[in-house]
Amino acid sequence: MERFGRRPIRGALLGVALGLAVAGPGRLAPAAEPASAVVVMYHRFGDGKDPSTNIRLDQFEAHLAELATGRYHVRPIPEIVAALAAGQSLPDRTVGISIDDAFLSAHREAWPRLRRAGLPFTLFVATDAIDGGGRGYMSWDQLRALARAGVTIGSQTASHPHMPDHDRARIRAELDRASARFETELGSRPTLFAYPYGEASLAVMEEVRERGFVAAFGQHSGVLHGGANMFYLPRFTFNETYGDARRFRLAAGALPMYATEVTPRDPTLGPNPPAFGFTLGAAAGRVGAIACFSSAHGRLPVERLGARRIEVRPPTAFAAGRARINCTAPAGDGRWRWLGTQFYIPERQAPGTGPGAER
Repeated sequence: MERFGRRPIRGALLGVALGLAVAGPGRLAPAAEPASAVVVMYHRFGDGKDPSTNIRLDQFEAHLAELATGRYHVRPIPEIVAALAAGQSLPDRTVGISIDDAFLSAHREAWPRLRRAGLPFTLFVATDAIDGGGRGYMSWDQLRALARAGVTIGSQTASHPHMPDHDRARIRAELDRASARFETELGSRPTLFAYPYGEASLAVMEEVRERGFVAAFGQHSGVLHGGANMFYLPRFTFNETYGDARRFRLAAGALPMYATEVTPRDPTLGPNPPAFGFTLGAAAGRVGAIACFSSAHGRLPVERLGARRIEVRPPTAFAAGRARINCTAPAGDGRWRWLGTQFYIPERQAPGTGPGAER
């Protein structure tokens, strides 16, 4: 779903999950839950160049109309992150809006619509694209105007690399070079970060934390909550194929699994296929049928170990690049619990090359 990348993630699992979510049986959620929030993500708006990163304007306007129904509470993402980190409350159906890459269409099309609707958002920027003055990107003058108007500017490195492919010295240099450019041009360094392509590893997360960021976002579907890893936070991505109003309502109303003990801990895979699993948090209450879907295999068998442990085993290795597993469960009132993970598979862990790979 990203403009850049070696291998597009197949969206079939999202369509299958959506069909199941609409048709599946309901189960009531607990009457009161710990605070949670959904963050939605966009790239391009109405430019038609790349359907995998573009949202049509009629689709985007339908999303804004849904947010205007009164069922949602759209908050600035820094406010959401701060509340969750501090264990503070948030209204039910709290939503944050994010845009990646600072494409010109975000300034031309999204910004006027969001401003009219009075909706805050965060823009994640890779600074080299702005410095290069490309026709398809915003300028520093435009970014300054957005910042003055209250838009949160986040970092996405300098050159938008595949971060897990690089050593920690290169990662530090990318983060520092971008932060220096933000400080020079905007007068401050961002505290929020988004991983290019959503690709992260434990080493990359640690470098982001050590460079002074307070939270970092991937591109995997899911719901933020106080127990989540603040340096691998999920976002629901929208594009032309997966941008209809029904999917937006499903995502904006999603609830967390409150998952703990998620394996593998590192989203950059070692053994491939991974031994994926998680423990349902007590805050989720009694969770019924859980369905899990792989971007490479479709629906996967789910094994429950006792009342709370969930184990999922893809039958074959993932190819090099990016892959996902999404797990959902009905929560009642048309809402769904959602846990998603994006994996990055280095070439050395592709089929036939890494431990556990297909041969």
